[in-house]
Amino acid sequence: MKNFYKSFLFFFLSCSLLFGQRIKDIAYFNGESNEQIIGYGLVIGLSGTGDSYRTAFTMQSISSMLKRFGITVSQDEVKTRNVAAVVVTATLNNQYKQGATFDVNVSSLGDATSLQGGTLLYTPLSKPQDGIVYATAQGPISVGGYDFATSTGNRISKNPTTTGRVPRGGSLVNSLHMGDTQNNQIIVYLKNPDFTTANNVVNAINAKFSNAAKATDATEIQVAVPQDKQANLIAFMSELESIPVQTDVAAKVVLNERTGTVVAGSNVVILPATITHGSLNLTIRSYPIISQPGALSQGKTEVFNNLIPYVQQDSSKAIALQRATTVSEVAAALNSLKVTPRDIISIFQALKEAGALVGELIII
Repeated sequence: MKNFYKSFLFFFLSCSLLFGQRIKDIAYFNGESNEQIIGYGLVIGLSGTGDSYRTAFTMQSISSMLKRFGITVSQDEVKTRNVAAVVVTATLNNQYKQGATFDVNVSSLGDATSLQGGTLLYTPLSKPQDGIVYATAQGPISVGGYDFATSTGNRISKNPTTTGRVPRGGSLVNSLHMGDTQNNQIIVYLKNPDFTTANNVVNAINAKFSNAAKATDATEIQVAVPQDKQANLIAFMSELESIPVQTDVAAKVVLNERTGTVVAGSNVVILPATITHGSLNLTIRSYPIISQPGALSQGKTEVFNNLIPYVQQDSSKAIALQRATTVSEVAAALNSLKVTPRDIISIFQALKEAGALVGELIII
């Protein structure tokens, strides 16, 4: 298996039925929700990587901002490349109270080439539905990459630099609306709807609180609050979310073609199949030929670059894959082919098309 890990990155997603998960990890209560907020702001302090004069709304924003500080500058006179217009977004839990801090995401709106080293100016954030300002954001931006260019046109970069985060840069100024909760009933919603998991949740709750829960569908479980628990609903919800439940997941294989990552669930089954894998290597070598004229012939030295192609066919390998009931068995079989992550993705796609892969194939 050591060679297998060297050849590609393969994550094993195992959901063992021997160990349950807490209800709080797989579900949420009625009244809980996430709200998305958005705002428009400016990032300053960029090292010549901001928006150009062609981005009119950035120049207009700079001019309007300076007017608030008593400085009148015509929009046509603004020629800075150290400022970029950005859209600021965040997702908030409605349980947050006034003064809570959170991370915000910052994305370039104009033609800036990088936000690295920039600072987000004070930006109000609101919900598009009502326009009410619920939070503000500002602070230095953290960019998970780099982008450097030289005057000669050479460039080296890693990951996008026109997006970033401001860690704990958001601050809640108005509390979000919370859903209504009743003292005599709590509704539990599964994050991933599943009939088997919903039934397991009902059984686990009823084992602790006799006949308190019933499922209405694959997502919703209604829980009647016992009479002696209604006076302290918070304590009851704490007990409820700590109950361990055996979850059930569908067989899935997730393929990320950009990174070459393959994630397979423990329920994935490979039916008997034969896999053949081989590769073709094409190499073109250069053999310069120099033509040297004789002495006093007034000829010129000529160089002819003779390119000769060579083709090398790797020996193809074929394996007969018996029924594999665990991911480790699939990994061991593919390891014998000495394949790369890209090849693994192609093999899984071919297995699905051949009907040998029992599970859902998801490509992201």
